[in-house]
Amino acid sequence: MAAVVLYVIATGKADWSLAAKGLAANGYGEHSPGAYNLTSGLLIEVVLTFMFLIVILGSTDRRAPAGFAPLAIGLALTLIHLISIPVTNTSVNPARSTGPALVVGGWALQQLWAFWVAPLVGGLLGGLAYRALAEEMPPKPAITGEARPST
Repeated sequence: MAAVVLYVIATGKADWSLAAKGLAANGYGEHSPGAYNLTSGLLIEVVLTFMFLIVILGSTDRRAPAGFAPLAIGLALTLIHLISIPVTNTSVNPARSTGPALVVGGWALQQLWAFWVAPLVGGLLGGLAYRALAEEMPPKPAITGEARPST
């Protein structure tokens, strides 16, 4: 629905063209803002989705300070967009990719698979890595009493 709303707004400008602008649909090759190839597009989407999930899981973990998750997640997503808009127009979310692809059609639908596969792989790897890295350590034994000199 959001892509349709953006399309209706964009068509209100006299010289706007869906073919020329692409509604910020995700793409690689000639449809990448910086003309990055498929390998570059897949790699950046996997890595940034991985990192985004690490931030989300870490900031919402019960051991994290309360109240900072929205700030951490928002700043991480901002950085992700600054890094990857020139490469793929930034996905890290299959739903974000699907809406514009449905409106644009053609090439956007043909390349949509990559923007489902990469975030799913990045998310899976991020979840597995977080589980491994954040595994709870057993509690340290409590120190009781004073040390006694050995005889």
